[in-house]
Amino acid sequence: MANTDLLFPILDSPPQTPLAPLARRAAHAPLGSTGCLTEYRPLPSRSILSKVTSGRKLPFTHGINPYRGCEFACRYCYARYAHEFLDLKPEDFERKIYFKENAAWLLAQELKKLRPGADIALGTATDPYQPLERRQRITRSLLEVFARTSGFGLGLVTKSTLIVRDLDLLREIAQRHKLTVHFTVTTMDVKLARVLEPRAPRPDLRMKTLARLREAGIRAGILCSPVMPGITDSRASISAVARAASAHGANFFAAGALFLKPCSQPTFLKFVRDNFPGQLAAYERRYGASAFVSAEYRKRIADLVDASCREYKLGRRYADQQEEESARVVELQPWLPFAG
Repeated sequence: MANTDLLFPILDSPPQTPLAPLARRAAHAPLGSTGCLTEYRPLPSRSILSKVTSGRKLPFTHGINPYRGCEFACRYCYARYAHEFLDLKPEDFERKIYFKENAAWLLAQELKKLRPGADIALGTATDPYQPLERRQRITRSLLEVFARTSGFGLGLVTKSTLIVRDLDLLREIAQRHKLTVHFTVTTMDVKLARVLEPRAPRPDLRMKTLARLREAGIRAGILCSPVMPGITDSRASISAVARAASAHGANFFAAGALFLKPCSQPTFLKFVRDNFPGQLAAYERRYGASAFVSAEYRKRIADLVDASCREYKLGRRYADQQEEESARVVELQPWLPFAG
């Protein structure tokens, strides 16, 4: 009998260890479509809401990722490890994208079992508004479920301008839940952003999208993460992102230093080698023994962020929302026409 557990059965390779159930489902997923050298496949799923366990004191207890893999292809992305569970290579992360089937139905069932007030993050590993969402509309189907429920904390993380498509649902969700939208902007340097995040929208377009959400009354701000040593960690670089965030009405501004998992190192270090060769040795030393930067470096970045927040009158990511809105109400008027 043929060995159907092989990921690529057409290849002449020796017998392999049977795949885990999730990897087996991915291996047998039919090809849905292709585009820009990328394959899209459906992934049968038994759950859409994941319990988050982390020693990093994350502010949410559950996460949702409608997609596995991300076409934005950010060179620093820590989530490449997720493809290992599919028995795929980290470099397949942006080329083999899986979309989860029956996501909305699963979420509706799982929310019934979740305690009121639970904090949920949408887009913890992959961008929920990556290009495939235009056709699959899985993220929109999940928001439709939240628009029919109430009482949760919902945080959404994206780099995409596509989120404005769902303003109708986001307004409704903001009335029913504690909603916060986070836009990731690592740099305002368009040239750098293009090689660092090849298929993500330009940083200026993300800022304009932030303004659209703020005009609609949605609490939204900027994550200047990850801050990359020797590349985007200067006072000028961080200040430029904070200044743009303030000009576009952001509620808050936050940043965190790059952490580099082993699965992400080859992709990121190649980016450094090709674009910042003088920094390569420093990165190999800094991340050779640990995926995380030192406490001293984290404090330096925190101090720069604090200074930028004070200078540009930006709130904190987890500040009291009512107090935050009251503080910014006078500042909103100048940028509203610009948000258009």
